[in-house]
Amino acid sequence: MLFRSRVFAIIQAAGWPIWPLLFASIVAVALIIERLITLRRSKILPEGLLEKVVGELRTSGATPEMVNRVALSSPLGRVLAAGLRNVGATRDVMKESIEETGRAVAHDLERFLTTLGTIASISPLMGLFGTVVGMIEIFGSQTPGGSNPQQLAHGISIALYNTGFGLVIAIPSLIFWRHFRALIDSFVIDMEQQAIKLVEVAHGERHLTLTVHAHAQMGQLVLEVGVAAVLGDQDLRLQGTQRRRAAGAGPARGRHGARRPDRRAHRSGRCAAAAAPGRAGCEVCRREAGQGGRARRQG
Repeated sequence: MLFRSRVFAIIQAAGWPIWPLLFASIVAVALIIERLITLRRSKILPEGLLEKVVGELRTSGATPEMVNRVALSSPLGRVLAAGLRNVGATRDVMKESIEETGRAVAHDLERFLTTLGTIASISPLMGLFGTVVGMIEIFGSQTPGGSNPQQLAHGISIALYNTGFGLVIAIPSLIFWRHFRALIDSFVIDMEQQAIKLVEVAHGERHLTLTVHAHAQMGQLVLEVGVAAVLGDQDLRLQGTQRRRAAGAGPARGRHGARRPDRRAHRSGRCAAAAAPGRAGCEVCRREAGQGGRARRQG
C-alpha cells in the first residue's frame, strides 16, 4: 500500500509528460519478456534434433510426414525440413533451399527487436521533452510580484523525473536489444552448421563418388585445360603456318610494294613470259642469261 501511494505520488510530481514514458516502459518490458521466452536455445535449437533426422533419413527416407513433423518442431526444424524436401536434388539446389528458409527463419527470430531498439532510442528524447516542459513550468512560476514556490517545485520535479525515467527505460532496453541481436546471430550460425552437416549426410555417398569423380574430373579438367592449351598452341602454329604459306605463296614484294622478280625462274627460263607461246623469253630472262654468260667468260 505504501509502495503504491509512493508510485502515484511520483507520477503526479512528474506531470503529464511521464505518461508516454510509462507506456513505452510497459511495451519494452513486455517485449523483453516475450523475447526471453521465445529465444531459448532449447526451443530454437532442440538438442539431438539433427541426429534424429539423420537416423530417420537413413532408415525410412524423407517421407512427407517426417518432413512436416520436423518443420513444425522448431526453427531449426524448418531449416532442416527445407533441405529434406530437396534431398533428391543436387547439392546446390538443396543448399539454396536451406539458405532461403534460413533467411526467413532469421527474420522471424528478429521480430519485435526493431520496436525494442526504437524504444531504447526515443526514451531519452522523451525524457528531454519532459525536461523542457519542466523548464517551462519553472519560468512560468516567475511573476512580477515574485515567484510561486509550489509551481517552481512542480517544474523542477517534472524536469528531473522525466529525465530520470527516460534513462531508466532506455538503458535496459538497449542492453536487451544488443543481447538479443547477439543471441540471434549465434543461433543462425549454429543452424547453418547443422544444415551443412545434413547436406553432407544426405549427399555422403554422392560426395565420396564425387571425390573420386572429383579427382577424375580434376584430371579430366587438367586434360581439358591441357588439350585447350595444346589446341591453342596448335591454332597459333597453324595460324603461323598459314601466314608463312601466304607469305611464300605470292611473289615477294620490294620495299615500296613492287614485286621482285624471281631470279631462279628467269635464269632457268621457266617464267610465265618465257612459257607463253610465240615468245622467246622475257627481258629479264635475256638479261639474266647475259649476266650468266659474262660471268662464265670471266671465269
